Amino acid sequence: MATVKDFKKISDTIWELPPGYKVGMRVPARIYATQKLLEDMDAGVVEQVTNVATLPGIVEYAFCMPDGHWGYGFPIGGVAAMDAKTGVISPGGIGFDINCGMRLVRTGLTHDEVKPHLRTLIDRLFARVPAGVGSTGFIKLSQSEFRHAVEAGARWAVKNGHGWEEDLELTEDRGCIAGADATKVSSKAVERGFKQIGTLGSGNHYLEIQVAKPENVLDADLARAFGFTLPNQVAVMFHCGSRGFGHQVATDYLQLFLKVMEKKYGLRTPDRELACAPFSSPEGRDYFAAMKCAINMSFANRQVILHRIREVFSDVFHKDPADLGLHQVYDIAHNTARLERHLVGGSEQQVLVHRKGATRALGPGHPDLPDIYRATGQPVILGGSMETGSYLLAGVTGGAQTFNSTAHGSGRTMSRTQAKKRFHGKKLQQDMEGRGIYVRTASFAGLAEEAGPAYKNIDDVVAATEQAGISKRVVRLVPMGVVKG
Repeated sequence: MATVKDFKKISDTIWELPPGYKVGMRVPARIYATQKLLEDMDAGVVEQVTNVATLPGIVEYAFCMPDGHWGYGFPIGGVAAMDAKTGVISPGGIGFDINCGMRLVRTGLTHDEVKPHLRTLIDRLFARVPAGVGSTGFIKLSQSEFRHAVEAGARWAVKNGHGWEEDLELTEDRGCIAGADATKVSSKAVERGFKQIGTLGSGNHYLEIQVAKPENVLDADLARAFGFTLPNQVAVMFHCGSRGFGHQVATDYLQLFLKVMEKKYGLRTPDRELACAPFSSPEGRDYFAAMKCAINMSFANRQVILHRIREVFSDVFHKDPADLGLHQVYDIAHNTARLERHLVGGSEQQVLVHRKGATRALGPGHPDLPDIYRATGQPVILGGSMETGSYLLAGVTGGAQTFNSTAHGSGRTMSRTQAKKRFHGKKLQQDMEGRGIYVRTASFAGLAEEAGPAYKNIDDVVAATEQAGISKRVVRLVPMGVVKG
């Protein structure tokens, strides 16, 4: 097991293991963390990030963000860019919950205005946004209609009355990544997903009503630019992904890659969970097109959930959602692979950036930003534990050092099994309510898994991203009410 002394200290928040650390490493591995965060990371992070550094076609570095912890294949928080011509694509570098991501919606309401209605809001949101394992939504689609929806993403949802045109402008890829091909998706994946648009799911997925207290506004100018202009302004944040559909897409292609990786392409990896195929191969391209369907399914899923949130707030306050100021701040994806252009060795080239439990963080002036955020940089939504809070950050120019990537959450410190042994869901719900956080959950066991102490200190994680120069703190958002899967 590596210790701090095994790392080359590049800065107070960048730690490097050279290619000589492990046989087969093609590039150094870099972990972004304070020394304390690094010391507290589980041993699996070092094992996995150095395994990633062995993948064919990897360029520059294998990265792990400050929220890093053990995952499947890549560590959660892992980032790696592959040469688009010579590199590989690996489902283990993307994840099973493809485009598990975050959406943040501000309101024109304050804490004092929302507090008397909090229980009603959370109860109705719990009813209107189905949560838990196997939950199904209110949208009824045939399997063929679902195949169309996953090619069109959030555009499909808005076209069918589930949102506003402005929502698309404030979503990564305008809610639809190009190149999705539903013919590359199995019938089993469609069967698992076609009833799940508009659902939260389980695990670490949540929907929260939050408040931006004045003392938690860390950059007033950026906060105003992102729409936070009132003292104790209320927002709604939610975290979910592509549900069973994305899981099956990943499973299908992992099984395929394990069959062809060595036998057909002569590729070997130090871990079966890093099963891969050349990105330029038929199998690699098919997976890329299928993965994009899961990205789009998740965009559509979050778009429908936003529509339900607006319905609930409108019903409770008896006002039009626009009059309540229910405007989207941004929607960002985790768990993706994207073709992007970056500087590699001083020259710009096309690379396939895998982000596993990491988020894009584009700095000011980036051409992929919507006009409204061209001067500020991208809003970055970093989810924390339901007991502590979450953050709105901004991308910075210095983020180019990590292929414009930053942390995506606070990161676990204990397994779900450990958390369930240590915490009791019902008691946790009561304790949180005693602290003023009203919780509805589909599973008390699932609630126990998400107890605050099961996660790293989010303040430490975001401070490390700012110190490292890969994103900047804007507003800390504290939960008032929580819907958990």
